Amino acid sequence: MSPDSKRSAATGLWRQLPFFVWLVALWMLLWGQFTVLAALTGIIVALFVTRIFRLPPVELSGRVNLWWGVVFFLEFLLSLVRGSLLVAWQVVDPRRQPGAAIIAVPLRTDDDLIMTHVAVTASLIPGSLIIDIDRDRRILYLHAIGVRSQEQLDRQRRAIQHWEERIVRAVGSREQSRALADLRRERS
Repeated sequence: MSPDSKRSAATGLWRQLPFFVWLVALWMLLWGQFTVLAALTGIIVALFVTRIFRLPPVELSGRVNLWWGVVFFLEFLLSLVRGSLLVAWQVVDPRRQPGAAIIAVPLRTDDDLIMTHVAVTASLIPGSLIIDIDRDRRILYLHAIGVRSQEQLDRQRRAIQHWEERIVRAVGSREQSRALADLRRERS
């Protein structure tokens, strides 16, 4: 094996390491156990999944901004609580129907992993659910409750684009971050 092929194999493994670690963490979360045994069985399952089900390699930017990752996580937790309280109030308030809408949200980055992260984030927050994705045009379609006016619809659309921006700042490439900053400046 030539040195270049060894180097590219090592680079490929290094780039897949976060995905592998995520699979192990997901396994431990699913079982609700953070033990050595859960970690070992998670590694076995992750090896099985990555070797048997040949998925296309996930191209990561190779950059993780810890500060923006923490900001994203804290903001996400607050949105979970806020969304839960809002949905609970809409359910118990007998005076009115909350209203619902199907919203098309154009994303600004052309990256499958970022699009997936945005879709999962939007679906995890109570009150909205991704129902379709147009990958070619970079549009997420989501069902949102609590939407009764154009202003609320626009607010929901901006919220999804805000999550996209937070995710790009946390794990996107420098080029993606610059492109979003340029778009924000153009709109201002």
